[in-house]
Amino acid sequence: MIGLVDCNNFYVSCERVFQPKLMGQPVGIMSNNDGCVIARSNELKALGIDMGVPAFKLQSLVRQGRIHLLSSNYELYGDMSRRVQAVLEEFSAGVEPYSIDEMFVHFAGFDRKTTHDLARTLHDRVHRYTGIPVSVGVAPTRTLAKLANRAAKKLPAYDGVCILSPDSPETRGLLQQTELGDVWGVGRRLVERLTIMGIRTAWDLHQQDPKRIRRKFSVTLERTVLELQGQPAIDMRDTDEARLRIMTSRSFGRLTDDLGEIREAIRQHAQRGAEKLREQRSLARAVLVFLKTNKHRPDLPQYFPSAIVELERPSDDSRLIIQAAQQALGTIYRPRYRYMKVGVMLLDLIDADREQLSLLDTPQSEGDRQRSQQLMATLDELNRRMGRGTVKLGLPSANAAWHLRCAHRSNRSTTRWDEIPEAKAQ
Repeated sequence: MIGLVDCNNFYVSCERVFQPKLMGQPVGIMSNNDGCVIARSNELKALGIDMGVPAFKLQSLVRQGRIHLLSSNYELYGDMSRRVQAVLEEFSAGVEPYSIDEMFVHFAGFDRKTTHDLARTLHDRVHRYTGIPVSVGVAPTRTLAKLANRAAKKLPAYDGVCILSPDSPETRGLLQQTELGDVWGVGRRLVERLTIMGIRTAWDLHQQDPKRIRRKFSVTLERTVLELQGQPAIDMRDTDEARLRIMTSRSFGRLTDDLGEIREAIRQHAQRGAEKLREQRSLARAVLVFLKTNKHRPDLPQYFPSAIVELERPSDDSRLIIQAAQQALGTIYRPRYRYMKVGVMLLDLIDADREQLSLLDTPQSEGDRQRSQQLMATLDELNRRMGRGTVKLGLPSANAAWHLRCAHRSNRSTTRWDEIPEAKAQ
């Protein structure tokens, strides 16, 4: 059996841990640069406010005190996610993070009652130790665990914990009530094609011959059918393969034509891309840089250039990647444009453990290679222990245009000493 632990309204729940006054209040979390609503409390949903609505359209409600809108605080959310994972790891050695707010947990070798008791313990302990409410769904496969979790979250009778057996009447009933679009891995286009064949619910898909589905669609959908039938067919390694390219970009808080500020943004994006490269143990052969003006400002001249610089040899060294990114920027920057976004993409990635130099690659001495690896490993370790960005190449300007606009961000209470919560006696 495998369980899925899903944090309820995760971004809002993280904010409520450190701001109890938000409990029971309509709360929304805004996207980068406070653009639109990307997360909602149940109370905000009940007001009919949709996901993705522009934040400026809700300002009258904010001024009236009817709703609360907060800027994204990803540093806080990431740390709270790690804390939830740490609690789960106290009970199971097999914890597989699926996203920032979802984690698979292995329940091997237990009977149904013991499994239910353990799932209930996880449900209660995570909330008690972190303040984050969760739902727990347990089933023989990951796809069924997803459906069990959905039932645990939406149906009050389960009280946050649902255990499904593959052939039980309970499982059949849930599958019959579940629309195709709510099945893990079944997208809108697949729903349209399956509906034409008369397959409209998760139960209809469960009843199909896996081999026939593979012939008509793909091996991925075949695995989904097998999983709905209770046969494990999806390994997390199937969805956790190393990325073939790494993109790091972000819109500016305001338009700018300042080359110095743009260089800083490029440097920050290149550093972050190099960190991601080392995390997945890959090397890059080339670096792409792009610039974008605001296409929604027809009153301003438009310019959308990009440039690629090949590295002398495959590398994950932040210094070399930054150097290449700055070189690319130098070839495309034009001073008379006001830019709203820049980005860095690392291309032509190879496995660091299987590096093979081509005849055109510049050789590197073993001593240089070891020094580079040791320096990058030390930098990464310091940032893991002390917090991301503790050690970086170059100091960013405090008020540069590329910084995110986050006028309503809460304190990063778990990762910044200067933002730690204060308790005052009356």
